Amino acid sequence: MVKMHISTLKTAKKIEGQLKGRDLLSLVDYTSEEIDYLLQKALVMKKDARAGKIPPVLQGKTLGMIFEKHSTRTRISFEVGMVQLGGHAMYMNANDLQIGRGESVYDTGNVLSGYLDAVMIRANSHEMVEELAKHSSIPIINGLTDMFHPCQALADLLTMIEVKGTVAGKKLAYVGDGNNVAHSLAIGAAHMGMHVAIATPKGFEFNPNLFVKAKKIASANGGSVTQTYDPVEAVKDADIVYTDVWASMGQEEEAAARLEAFKGFQINDALVANAKKDYMFLHCLPAHREEEVATSVIDGPNSYVFQQAENRLHAQKAVLAALL
Repeated sequence: MVKMHISTLKTAKKIEGQLKGRDLLSLVDYTSEEIDYLLQKALVMKKDARAGKIPPVLQGKTLGMIFEKHSTRTRISFEVGMVQLGGHAMYMNANDLQIGRGESVYDTGNVLSGYLDAVMIRANSHEMVEELAKHSSIPIINGLTDMFHPCQALADLLTMIEVKGTVAGKKLAYVGDGNNVAHSLAIGAAHMGMHVAIATPKGFEFNPNLFVKAKKIASANGGSVTQTYDPVEAVKDADIVYTDVWASMGQEEEAAARLEAFKGFQINDALVANAKKDYMFLHCLPAHREEEVATSVIDGPNSYVFQQAENRLHAQKAVLAALL
């Protein structure tokens, strides 16, 4: 089982060496100890920021940010994070780059490696991001793909730790689409020894290969991962209840059909009555109020969505400082 809170300087130094220069494509590629290290580093960096102590550890470093998809939290948090750490972030719309006109990922990766210290990319295809990492000599950070959203999951776990303390053994219920957010959330929670219950409609299940991996990671850390088609079963006695939009970017044409398929999966007062009284509600945002979540829940006393959104900044600063 993972030991929460990296306790010795020797262990921390070892993990620092493991992370320096690494890519962050998914949390599957990271050990439980490495994820715990990043979360503890984020907690320290957030505390220091609140106290006005932000050392310019990335002075002279430049992060290139490539976007194939729209963004609010990812773009702003990465850009602000680099500035706070003394570095510089450069926004690049993929359509404005030569890669948008057919330049190979091989050429793009090699060229950018000569200009930048790292690349954060928000892309349509996870396979393309993997190829970019293969042909780059600098860290590549996944800001979102069709398969994973690791930076979001780190911010989610950071928020859970702040509110619940040690999260090992806590029950996390995810209700909604078995998408990229669900994948990274479940894998991250599995690394932390949590009990993850995933409820999706039929036809919108968690990726089966990733489900097997998540179960294996959870088992090694004293946790568990289960799937159901019953939201009430998933939410019963949950410490954390989480959802995401039913139609993500690129799925707008499916919105009407998804609204029908996801009936009964809304996070509302009736559903969260099955969770623990002190449950916390999380949503990666943007939210469609009165679709996947009732306004009374997302704006209610158990909601931590804005603390969660702010934590994108602190979690990503920890990632940037560790990898660079």
